[in-house]
Amino acid sequence: MSVTATADKLTAGGRLTRDEALEFYLQAPTSLLGQLADRARAQRHPEQVVTYIIDRNVNYTNVCVARCKFCAFYRPVGSAEGYTLGFDEIFQKIEETMALGGGQLLLQGGHNPDVPLEWYEDLFRQVKSRYPAFRLHALSPPEIIHISRLAAIPTTEVLDRLIAAGLDSVPGGGAEILVDRVRRLLNCYNKATADEWLGVMRQAHQAGLRTTATMMYGTVETAQERLEHLFRLRELQDETGGFTAFIAWSYQPEHTELGGAEATGVDYLRTLALSRLVLDNFDNLQASWVTQGGKVGQLSLAYGANDMGSVMIEENVVRAAGAEYCMDEFEVVRNIENAGFTPRRRNMHYELLGGPVFRERDVPRMRELAVARSDGRAGEAEDLHGYEARSGAGRRARQLGN
Repeated sequence: MSVTATADKLTAGGRLTRDEALEFYLQAPTSLLGQLADRARAQRHPEQVVTYIIDRNVNYTNVCVARCKFCAFYRPVGSAEGYTLGFDEIFQKIEETMALGGGQLLLQGGHNPDVPLEWYEDLFRQVKSRYPAFRLHALSPPEIIHISRLAAIPTTEVLDRLIAAGLDSVPGGGAEILVDRVRRLLNCYNKATADEWLGVMRQAHQAGLRTTATMMYGTVETAQERLEHLFRLRELQDETGGFTAFIAWSYQPEHTELGGAEATGVDYLRTLALSRLVLDNFDNLQASWVTQGGKVGQLSLAYGANDMGSVMIEENVVRAAGAEYCMDEFEVVRNIENAGFTPRRRNMHYELLGGPVFRERDVPRMRELAVARSDGRAGEAEDLHGYEARSGAGRRARQLGN
């Protein structure tokens, strides 16, 4: 089918096939992709509202046994630069988030063999006891798989126990590209195959949780494999309807084992636009300003995105790979309004919460994103010593700590 015929099919409300999507992605002008994606966005969101969320991205540990080649954040077990946050540190981050008008933590971290399921359960229960209305958007599918392996129980049981402790929703991290050839080359196949990642999301949806979906592109995948990722997400969404949003971001190469170069801004916009056209059963697409910067993030609103994502407050992972963009609520709102949209705060379920907080009360400006520990201190917190360690380095550290 020609580009013109595919464009006519989309305009008439037709659904892309894999072959049509590949040809369209490779052949269609960027302007046409943007025009069709913007039309699809406007049909789904005719009110001209662009949403955003105030939350905090807390990476509770950087110790990880997965060793993905694209990751500059992780440290191996026993590293002098490894850290694991304590409960009090996380509580302080929650209170700082609430002071800025936020109501959620995005809690993700490394696959640390010395952090057992009981630690997460105790943390979640204490968070809910101290901050009953605060939400935990926590633990990507590979983390849940890692925890299930440590505990030697099924992922369904891990999810049930975490939900009982206070888990509210599951982030879409660790998807990378949902094609096992790519996952083997990136050394992320062992942490989760494509089917395993999708399987945990299916289980989360069946348990009543809503989740997000992501794609990290620009490493070793082909255009066809990038599209296969999107179609696998579309098929699961047809089945469960459990995804609230999709987020794509480009691989950040600095300080990684894989190396290479970052995809261009044009590639990002083309990928975003095609995502809107393929993922016709996803209500929301987020702009990835944290990897693309504020101006490309703003331009994303003309290429299919209807959401500016998170103010974030804190970020550690992409920063380790060289991306250090920061936008506080004032900057997010300014970019939305200058693009001709009305900004509205939301929660993870895309329920609208109101207008900008800084227009309701004084909120300090945020000039740079916070980090896990402002003093750069490594090491695990003392309250982790009450839990059993699995690694030799972890056992020795806890013996010394006690």
